[in-house]
Amino acid sequence: MSVLKEVHFTPEQPAELPVNIVVDDSDTAIDVIDALALSPFATGAQPWSRTMSLERVRPDATLMPSAGTLARAATEEDGRDSRLVCGEGWTLRVVRYRNRAALVSVSAVSEELARSVLEEVTKDVVEPAPEDDHVEMGFWWQSPHGSRRSDKPITAVPWADVSGNYAKAVRNQLSRLMSVKPADVHGRLILLHGPPGTGKTTLLRTLAHEWRSWCQVDCVLDPELLFGSPGYLMEVAVGSDCEEHGKKWRLLVLEDCDELIRSEAKETVGQGLSRLLNLTDGLLGQGRDVLVAITTNEDLTRLHPAVVRPGRCLSQIEVGALPYEEAVAWLGDSQGISPSGATLAELFALRDGVAGPPEAQETLGLYL
Repeated sequence: MSVLKEVHFTPEQPAELPVNIVVDDSDTAIDVIDALALSPFATGAQPWSRTMSLERVRPDATLMPSAGTLARAATEEDGRDSRLVCGEGWTLRVVRYRNRAALVSVSAVSEELARSVLEEVTKDVVEPAPEDDHVEMGFWWQSPHGSRRSDKPITAVPWADVSGNYAKAVRNQLSRLMSVKPADVHGRLILLHGPPGTGKTTLLRTLAHEWRSWCQVDCVLDPELLFGSPGYLMEVAVGSDCEEHGKKWRLLVLEDCDELIRSEAKETVGQGLSRLLNLTDGLLGQGRDVLVAITTNEDLTRLHPAVVRPGRCLSQIEVGALPYEEAVAWLGDSQGISPSGATLAELFALRDGVAGPPEAQETLGLYL
């Protein structure tokens, strides 16, 4: 995926702007490169600017032009690598991220030159998206430079292939959730609750697969920041839709945000709960095709009554361990299975021979 932006001066706008750069100990080397890259455009020396965001950049792609001089290079501990390259009539800034995303910006003395440099640098540098066993999921997080979103292909298995991992008692509920279409949406909140390791994260990946034709799934990596910052919330919930996903519903995934929805949440996290409720059925959510999915390890009785009131939830499902008989049938053996049953994480650990140390089961459970 790539996103292209173009900016230039019009005759009605000033041709030059004074540039004053102030650097202090809160700035990084990458901040300096950002300022230097912006300077030719701000002064009007290079009034054409083109920027492209890239995902799945090939590891061997240099993102460097055949001509030009490397003027600055900086690498941060978070994995960002920034480079400033200067050529005749143009300036190039390339920022690469650890997750194989990149941001490429070119300013130049003409539109044609800016376009040609950008095309050279970005030609054939992106790997194609994986095939049928993957689905594109968005990831939001708050960085020192503001909120960011990145698309990633994730492994997603069809519901028919994973339904046997869940107890028969909830399988019908889950099947109904997987088959929901836009016309079936009554209630904007999906609540999956139950002990760790029972497969709630797997369900969300599968939901992304089953709903891929009509719903874009975005995972918010820092929900405590999302509902604590009105600006961040507005950008995620009601910001501009990109062209690719503009006609789709969106499902915001908030994993393990127990503090936000406990019965005492209003007192402990301030306005966070109110903003969540406003997003699901208040003014903030009006006119936006947005759903919210929350996973929690809390018992339903410990959740705030406003969260679980009738009409708010599209689906409210307790995802528990498999009962003893179903766990034995899943594993094909009763060895190691408690009379009370087993979680999906425990079954995978027994199957793969890593059921010994408790930390091994806990680590495996994080991915289920």
